[in-house]
Amino acid sequence: MHSKKILKIALLVFAFGVVFFIYSSYDPSQSNFFIPCPIKYTTGYECPGCGSQRAIHELLNFNFYSAFRLNPFMILSLPLIIYGLGITIWNWIFKTHYRIRLFYSNLFIYLYFGAAILYWILRNIPYYPFNLLAPTAI
Repeated sequence: MHSKKILKIALLVFAFGVVFFIYSSYDPSQSNFFIPCPIKYTTGYECPGCGSQRAIHELLNFNFYSAFRLNPFMILSLPLIIYGLGITIWNWIFKTHYRIRLFYSNLFIYLYFGAAILYWILRNIPYYPFNLLAPTAI
């Protein structure tokens, strides 16, 4: 039983290490093996996630301003993403059932996804100040 937990932790550390290495070493805008956004590819419009891969690359290389310019919504969502992922990993390793009440709140869900949709619309308006929301590498 104890060895299964160690194996799970080792597997996670290895997986995160590989992802960390790939995203810190290779710039998604310069490398061909990163997946392009299907919405941007088919419609020409920026989705709420456009720029996230490049923003992660910039974050891992300590370029915080560039990361924020590429996708401010994702950067501001990172604390929620990390907390939710952390609880999920904890539950997986230790077979617990902790839940994040905030993520089950209808108000939170409507507000968060409403903000994502509003961000999606605003970042595609080609006029100042909305064009500042479009992914821009610096």
